[in-house]
Amino acid sequence: MSSTHVVLHAPEGRLEAELPLDRELHKGLVKAVLGWTGDPGLPPADLKQLTLLLTGAARAVAADVRRAADPLPEDHAPRALADVVLEEADRRLSVPAEGTARCTQRHARLVRALYERLDRLVSVAPQAVMAP
Repeated sequence: MSSTHVVLHAPEGRLEAELPLDRELHKGLVKAVLGWTGDPGLPPADLKQLTLLLTGAARAVAADVRRAADPLPEDHAPRALADVVLEEADRRLSVPAEGTARCTQRHARLVRALYERLDRLVSVAPQAVMAP
């Protein structure tokens, strides 16, 4: 049986710079996950899959934030704030995903924070985000 799946390997991160993120999908998932007020009733395996999806989104958005922040001077306030958010993202993403609602919501908050930071950087230096 032949597989129809293709595995992409881009250790330099060039591929992710050229692929647009599905922001609306991410925003919808973040909104749904952060809307949970208690146990969502999902099995741990499903929660872990949602967390892994959010982890991938967080890594991709973090890469966009880095590309947008890098051209700015180090003492520029938006750059400094981006560095803080990116350090926190690195710290949170270094922890293995769990199959809990709390973990999934933590990752959703991280994706939201990264998109907020990206939006602020785009308003300061839009050419940094538009040019890969």
